[in-house]
Amino acid sequence: KTADRVMYSAVLHTHTHTHTHECYCVGCGQQISDQFLLFALDGYWHCRCLTCSCCFTPLAQIGTSCFTRSGMILCRSDYLRLFGTGGVCRGCRSSIPAGEMVMKAKSYMFHIRCFVCSVCWKQLVPGDRFHCENGTLFCDQEKLTGSESSRTRLRGIS
Repeated sequence: KTADRVMYSAVLHTHTHTHTHECYCVGCGQQISDQFLLFALDGYWHCRCLTCSCCFTPLAQIGTSCFTRSGMILCRSDYLRLFGTGGVCRGCRSSIPAGEMVMKAKSYMFHIRCFVCSVCWKQLVPGDRFHCENGTLFCDQEKLTGSESSRTRLRGIS
């Protein structure tokens, strides 16, 4: 496994004065008495202590995910700069730069603009139900209503 993606929430836990559970920061070892704290990499962090190992930006300020590899905690930009590799879009067959946002289906990558149903050309967005057959995308509606011959013909074109 080359990288682990760790999700965390910028506001995971709110401390109150009556809270009896003591939390200690993985980064500095001090007790966390701040109103907000982060949970990442199996531990609690002060918001100021969970920073990118390269640019030192507090990760809570720049997103809701961090990456870890080779003993470093990284923001998305630095992870892609150091370890990212591009690929080829399954939809248009052109290259995808390492830092570009992509959509993935099974082992296939697509430019966001190319992540469309192969029958009705509906743009597929996160949360949409779809099917991927041999790298060809079908929205949920087309998968249910499309004929097998039209799907086969479309696969032959791609």
